[in-house]
Amino acid sequence: GAWRMIGADRAIQGNLDPLVLLASPQEIRRRAQEILSQAANRPGHIFNLGHGITPNATPENVAELVRLVKGGA
Repeated sequence: GAWRMIGADRAIQGNLDPLVLLASPQEIRRRAQEILSQAANRPGHIFNLGHGITPNATPENVAELVRLVKGGA
């Protein structure tokens, strides 16, 4: 992955497609977990949305993503 290319001592920003927030909570968890698994708790990983939150994303789905990224199951 990217860490092999640039070195483990560099920060990487991982992007989630913001349209995922229009999907089911299960799909949000699945897609976010893919990114978190790739980062494997490395220091310097910055989780974010690729282009920000779209206006039609529900607050509940945004909250689900935040909960997951902060360490919720």
